[in-house]
Amino acid sequence: MAREKNNQNLPLNAPDYLAWHVTQKGDKAYWNKVGAAWKHKDERGYTLQLETCPINGRIVLRLPLEDAPDAANDAGRS
Repeated sequence: MAREKNNQNLPLNAPDYLAWHVTQKGDKAYWNKVGAAWKHKDERGYTLQLETCPINGRIVLRLPLEDAPDAANDAGRS
């Protein structure tokens, strides 16, 4: 017998944070989205899922912007 799901009114499992790879070239910072992070149910940690693993620069976690389009490459974001 299949389990019934009663979460029809719950929002999709949207990430709590987006992961960005940031590199600096002179005074310009280049931001590329590389993954996302979700809070654990016990609220004592996060799961970070990366679509790519950068070897230089830094990874920054930021809250998603609700009105921003989902761009694969946000070069020049600062």
